[in-house]
Amino acid sequence: MHSSDRDRVVLAALVFAVLFSQVLLYPGVATLVETLGADATTSAFAATALDASMWFLVAEFVAYVTFVGLWGVASDATGRRTPFIAVGAIAGAVGYAALAAVPSIGSIPFEGVLLLRVFQGAMTIGAFSLTMTMLMDLEGGHGRNMGAAGIAIGLGAALGAPIGGQLTEVDPLAPLLVAAGLLVCVGALVSLVGDRTPDESRSARALVDGIRRRPTLSIPYAFGFVDRLTAGFFALVGTLYFQETFDLDAGTTGLMLACFFAPFALLQYPMGALSDRIGRTVPIVVGSACYGGGILLVGASPSVATAAIAMIGVGVLGALVAPATMALVTDLADESERGLAMAGFNLAGSLGFLGGFLVGGTVAGSYGYDVAFLVVGGLEIAIAVVTVPVFLRLPLERTDQFRASDRGDA
Repeated sequence: MHSSDRDRVVLAALVFAVLFSQVLLYPGVATLVETLGADATTSAFAATALDASMWFLVAEFVAYVTFVGLWGVASDATGRRTPFIAVGAIAGAVGYAALAAVPSIGSIPFEGVLLLRVFQGAMTIGAFSLTMTMLMDLEGGHGRNMGAAGIAIGLGAALGAPIGGQLTEVDPLAPLLVAAGLLVCVGALVSLVGDRTPDESRSARALVDGIRRRPTLSIPYAFGFVDRLTAGFFALVGTLYFQETFDLDAGTTGLMLACFFAPFALLQYPMGALSDRIGRTVPIVVGSACYGGGILLVGASPSVATAAIAMIGVGVLGALVAPATMALVTDLADESERGLAMAGFNLAGSLGFLGGFLVGGTVAGSYGYDVAFLVVGGLEIAIAVVTVPVFLRLPLERTDQFRASDRGDA
């Protein structure tokens, strides 16, 4: 096996482990926050089960937004990835373990739990974003490399949801302990992959200025924002919607989420390779419009069976969009700025997750689930329609040059 192929497999496995550990918590989040001390009488953040769950998820993504850029700048400026990934993974494991210890301590208010969640998120995002950046550094085709990242993300979510639901049935704290163990493994195994960071050393200011001179990156960032918004929406509002509308338990809810994440995961690599051949425009623009329509169908489904079928369709369309969007970041970014460019994409994505939690939770709480699905699905369609003229003016000749180069490397 070529070293790039081997490293692609190892890095994808690490991305999988980090994302899997994150998603383990989602199906049983309402039970978990109750176990961690969410109480309406002592915390304004826990007025209802939905509020407590929302703020627990929001805390992690606030940390993602705040710290992801710092990890990217530090990596690009020093020309190293693996030490930062190891530190982020081990510290993230400590954060998960500390959360699991809260019930045994018994005196930490829910606000303290949220602060621990912020610390855990600040560390975990470093391991996640920089491992994806190491995939960007590999030869062999940007679409294929980001397809490997996408299949890892999708499999992590697809397996994390049902397994997390089953773990919650055993013990609400079990997902936290498993997540801590997985991140310890990530911190140890990343040393097996060599750094391919470009040799050019640049200051943090020069890196930021370089990204600012590439306004075209705002296009994949915008799509990444809305795509992750829908993921955040399903992680919180979708979970509660399925449980309340169809009376599902945590384990069955995890299986319902897997109807989306399984095809989303399994089709990422071939869809990424497809975007290397046909370009990024059709998978991103047309795929996003159809993806939004699929979300509307999920919200309109009258039964568990039809909702599951709609979720499968949404997963297929998501697999079409995601790797092409990430590959476009690689196409447009200078190789010496990839850490910060991917950090920017993950920043946009984390803001999208926050939007999914906050917008979805607020709209669902105020106007009901039907309106929430309409708003989120409509946003996905709107971003595709509004950006068509801008997308067509992208410097696609540059993207074509990257693809030609990648085919030669492969």
